[in-house]
Amino acid sequence: MRGCGVLLHISSLPGRGGIGTFGREARIFVDFLKSAGQSWWQVLPLTPPARGDSPYSSYSVFAGNPAFISLETLEAEGLLAFWTRRFMPRHTGERTSYEFCRKVHLPLLRQAFPSGQEKHAEAVEAFRRENAYWLEDYALFMALKKHHDNKDFHDWPRPFVIREPGAIESARAELADEIDFWVWVQYLFFRQWNDLKAYANANGVGIIGDMPIYADGDSADAWAHSEVFQLDDRRHPAAVAGVPPDFFSADGQLWGNPLYDWDSLKATGYRWWIERLGLAARMYDMVRIDHFRALDEYYAIPAGETTARSGKWRPGPGLPFLETVKEAVPGCRLIAEDLGVSTESLKKLLRDSGLPGMKVLQFAFDPSGDSEFLPHNFKRNCVGYTGTHDNDTILGWMKTASPGELRFAREYLRLSTLEGYNWGFIRGLYETVADTVIVPMQDFLGLGSRSRMNIPATPEGNWSWRLNGRMLTDRLAYDMRTLAELYRRLPAKKASNPK
Repeated sequence: MRGCGVLLHISSLPGRGGIGTFGREARIFVDFLKSAGQSWWQVLPLTPPARGDSPYSSYSVFAGNPAFISLETLEAEGLLAFWTRRFMPRHTGERTSYEFCRKVHLPLLRQAFPSGQEKHAEAVEAFRRENAYWLEDYALFMALKKHHDNKDFHDWPRPFVIREPGAIESARAELADEIDFWVWVQYLFFRQWNDLKAYANANGVGIIGDMPIYADGDSADAWAHSEVFQLDDRRHPAAVAGVPPDFFSADGQLWGNPLYDWDSLKATGYRWWIERLGLAARMYDMVRIDHFRALDEYYAIPAGETTARSGKWRPGPGLPFLETVKEAVPGCRLIAEDLGVSTESLKKLLRDSGLPGMKVLQFAFDPSGDSEFLPHNFKRNCVGYTGTHDNDTILGWMKTASPGELRFAREYLRLSTLEGYNWGFIRGLYETVADTVIVPMQDFLGLGSRSRMNIPATPEGNWSWRLNGRMLTDRLAYDMRTLAELYRRLPAKKASNPK
């Protein structure tokens, strides 16, 4: 079925705090999507950020970001006193303030913890049992991190680094209250997220999640499941992840994540990945796997290198892995992020797996070629984008593209200032045969480069764009719905029950 949607991260939602949350503004956005004829809301990873506040760097690939928990909702439930929320500092800037969240948001969660833990004791315990595979280790990891002044776990005393049983047992007893706090925070996160997803689904809006292919070196995952990764006896990676020089960076991208030990994973029936995808299937209606190419071939850079130039490609787990997890998690619908250099083996893996790949319109307009991203080359089984979180906005791209690219785009898409260049791109995307098309909210709003979400290979200044609620006008919803209706992308109406 043809559909359309919007890419907007939770952090970009409006609100009086330093970051968007699962609260009232999220439901207002769902209402807007419904009125605009949209069938999908795509978000970035919801995990707790570690390095540089990036959602693609996390202390756990399973856990949720505490900053997204709505304090207003906790107040309404009686878990936060009115005066606490009434007189807390307000963040009035136009950008997300992660520092504000750390100074204000988390301390308020700690204030709410004693009464919240008591009020929801049975539900928290049930949540704890259901998520024991990852939750206990994550909560202990966060408690130990606080106990060791937030240091990288490699810098903890060695008995904790290598998880000596006596040290771990002692830590669980000594840090029991802090462990319980982090369990409770995750309970709140998933309860509020599940409520928001249920609200979206009830209003005809599906949720597309985003799954980074790799875990962080300083994470509960690498610490508690060292057998999953290519690590030495000090739990440091022997080689790290990244990509070679490309369109985004002349030196390539040195991500630094530990690489998977696919032989070890295979020996366990890929249990760690099955647990991860099982959780994703419960959280989302569809999941984009970032850097899907690493399942075909992964780029290994020797540890200690300062650029990604000296890496080598190694074979990934391929189709047997995808078939195993598909059988184990049948309800998990995947999107393959297959951007970048596309090899014949990657194309074959995509065909054999039957997964939809991605097409990005911004990459289409090399005037000397017939790009696979040009709309006439789209296939039905794909997800089309004007741009992703890593791209400039459409209007930003128009200012930096070469004269040849601009000329080709104007002629191909029949762009005009009367329609608006951003709307011409969106129209061109909606016209395609792609089953699903997704447009960043910034492109619907016609915003420039200052509003882009991320500039790859730059460590600072990213992930901070925020939506102003006044931008979500009835006229914008009407224009979006009109386009969805014209190109037959409106959500299907549910049949009414016979009386």
